[in-house]
Amino acid sequence: MAEPVNISEFHELAKQALPKMYYDYYSGGAEDQYTLRENVEAFTRIMFYPRILVDVSSIDLSTTILGYKVSSPIMVAPTAMHKLAHPEGEIATARAAAACKTIMVLSFMSTCTVEEVASSCNGIRFFQLYVYRRREISALLVQRAERSGYKAIVLTADTPRLGRREADIKNKMISPQLKNFEGLLSTEVASEKGSKLEAFASGTFDPSLSWKDIAWLKSITNLPILIKGVLTAEDAVKAVEAGVAGIIVSNHGARQLDYVPATISVLDEVVQAVGGKVPVFFDGGIRRGTDVFKALALGAQAVLIGRPVIYGLAAKGEYGVRRVIEMLRDELELTMTLCGCRSLKEITRSYVRTERDSLRSSL
Repeated sequence: MAEPVNISEFHELAKQALPKMYYDYYSGGAEDQYTLRENVEAFTRIMFYPRILVDVSSIDLSTTILGYKVSSPIMVAPTAMHKLAHPEGEIATARAAAACKTIMVLSFMSTCTVEEVASSCNGIRFFQLYVYRRREISALLVQRAERSGYKAIVLTADTPRLGRREADIKNKMISPQLKNFEGLLSTEVASEKGSKLEAFASGTFDPSLSWKDIAWLKSITNLPILIKGVLTAEDAVKAVEAGVAGIIVSNHGARQLDYVPATISVLDEVVQAVGGKVPVFFDGGIRRGTDVFKALALGAQAVLIGRPVIYGLAAKGEYGVRRVIEMLRDELELTMTLCGCRSLKEITRSYVRTERDSLRSSL
């Protein structure tokens, strides 16, 4: 295949490159995969309302995230076990993110250690956190990340248990030994049936995690805390009250509870509930620069991309990840040019119309 010209071509290359078990793991969603499809398709129902005769000879995509300057509002989402996609794993991803002058969120379930990724290159990195039943393991990893120069903690809050991913059950998906946990706990599980990853998660994830635990997390780190997994106005208000530094609107890439709404369809509601008190970020279903623009127009400060990064990594390693980020950035720049927006702050709600807007105007 010739050099890919869009994300879906990278997806095709990744499908050819990966063993079926790993491809299914990365690309699959929960149960009927309704939300998985909807995450992508919901973007197709949002239309642009561009402005003409604007001087767009100069376009500025740069922004700041928690005070850190980045070249574009496109960050790397936390995704697990990059070495299943490429031998260099998260180190290749980190180098690509740094080359693109953007932020990478390292997964708690990474196949390279917190320290290896930190020493691989200069870049701004955040650390994603799951809270385990053995709290001291989570606390230790937070402290290691802080010592290694990570700039924020991203608490994933939608995973008291792992969602039912049927492809992983059929494939008997294995969980490799994760280097971050060496000497702390084993990812070996004695489950003969179904997904070994799911068996590992159900034995380790803490289902008692609740809002009061934000105070516990604040007590063990000085880093700002972002909360990932917010889908409702009510939870957005609680997150602000709990004192988080930012919110990530996310349905975990449709891998947890099926038949939750596509993230882009609830972004508006969450942004309005937050009322500008903290930044709102977005992930789920982004495959084009036009999707990035739509999320920004609906109030996100930046977006995070997960599967496209994995597809780039599986297809072409570090170079592939860099190309994926650059592609989305170039498409966003073109969208801004054709909509008449010269900077990110000019991208406002008035440039897009959602299905809900069309419904209101017809009433």
